[in-house]
Amino acid sequence: MTFRALITLAEGIDDLQSVTLIDVLRRADIEVVAASIEGRRMLTCARGTRLTADGMLVDVLAQHFDLIVLPGGDVGSQHLAAHQPLQQLLKDQSSAGRLFAAIAESPAVVLQAAGVLRQRRMTCLPNASHQLSGCTFVDQPVVVDGNCITSQGSSAALEFALMLVEQLGGKALRAKVAGGV
Repeated sequence: MTFRALITLAEGIDDLQSVTLIDVLRRADIEVVAASIEGRRMLTCARGTRLTADGMLVDVLAQHFDLIVLPGGDVGSQHLAAHQPLQQLLKDQSSAGRLFAAIAESPAVVLQAAGVLRQRRMTCLPNASHQLSGCTFVDQPVVVDGNCITSQGSSAALEFALMLVEQLGGKALRAKVAGGV
């Protein structure tokens, strides 16, 4: 079975998190669509890395994704939170019981804004946890609560990406990918 993952990209997203997520999911033979919310394919990450998106988010909104992933970054997460079509997509993904995930600032900023964290255990960068309400912050690198997977930040990016692989394809696929990195 082929799984599909959407990774949302915006100006100012975290460099390491974005590249790690795309790389690890593709190593697992998951079809990754890295989509820009900015109306252009070329984006500059928080530390100056230039990324080229596969396409625009508005062009894939009607498509089915087994997983939607939000990289962090202070500025990038603010852009993602302000994008109303993405907010609706996250609500739809959550209510359909499909996987959605965020790392660093994005759980506290983007998922909180979408209203998909209610009554969930989750994590984010500890210094962003003051923005949370209606959920339980857990001080762990990666937290899985049902169809919601969250992570604390760049130091946990590889573990987070491998957990996403496991949630989609199982422990054997995770072990296979982990052995290659």
